Amino acid sequence: MKVRVLGCSGAIARDCRTTSFLLDHDLLVDAGTGVGDLTLDEMAGIDHVLLTHSHLDHVAALPLMVDAVAARRSTPLQVHALQATIDALKAHIFNNVIWPDFSSLPTLTAPFIQFHALALGQTLQLAGKQIEVLPAVHTVPAVGYAVTAGQGYWVFTGDTERNPALWARLNQLDVALLVIETAFSNRERRLAQRCLHLAPHTLANELDCIAPGKKYPIYITHTKPAETERIMAEIQCFDQANPLGDQVMHDIRQLRAGQVFEL
Repeated sequence: MKVRVLGCSGAIARDCRTTSFLLDHDLLVDAGTGVGDLTLDEMAGIDHVLLTHSHLDHVAALPLMVDAVAARRSTPLQVHALQATIDALKAHIFNNVIWPDFSSLPTLTAPFIQFHALALGQTLQLAGKQIEVLPAVHTVPAVGYAVTAGQGYWVFTGDTERNPALWARLNQLDVALLVIETAFSNRERRLAQRCLHLAPHTLANELDCIAPGKKYPIYITHTKPAETERIMAEIQCFDQANPLGDQVMHDIRQLRAGQVFEL
């Protein structure tokens, strides 16, 4: 399985794109502004979209992408999300005010989009991959995903704060790579807590939940552009403060748009 990072920023700026990952050529996880860097052919090749939640930085490109490639597709784009996320999209985006209702256009029987409701803990098979819906703790109903094509799981937390149920499940899985958000620096920890995002001090506590003996690459996503350097420096500080010796506790790296992972 190939994972291509289209966007991983917590906001927009030059060379900063919001959350979106292309798995192989046909499965999109979240539809942030990073989708806009795909060619028309690449967008037309996407058959399934998994959404973590309804916030704009994770769905902004979905209506524009559908509009761009609708004439090239012979089948509806399949959008998978929690029912609450689907309801939000229908009420606030695909509502014939902000954007046309592509779930009923051009006809009800042959629409441009079909929505599929997901349930927490559900496992589904899409595009030759096994996908498990993971818990997330955010200001709106949200999930993360664990995806495998048979060689370990690529795990994306989505937007979340403290999340003990997530770690209980990850400790049961063969995790090959973890993408976890850290949206704010420690100086904005109160804002992070209010918005239900992680900051480095809460990330440190969360990573302590990884079972002994388990170690895998951890990539930090969703940093605010103005805070990215500070966030990564604060993470490096706590990760090197290992009471057991000089060995770094975790393998933590900054996620960057354009990276490609083979699992």
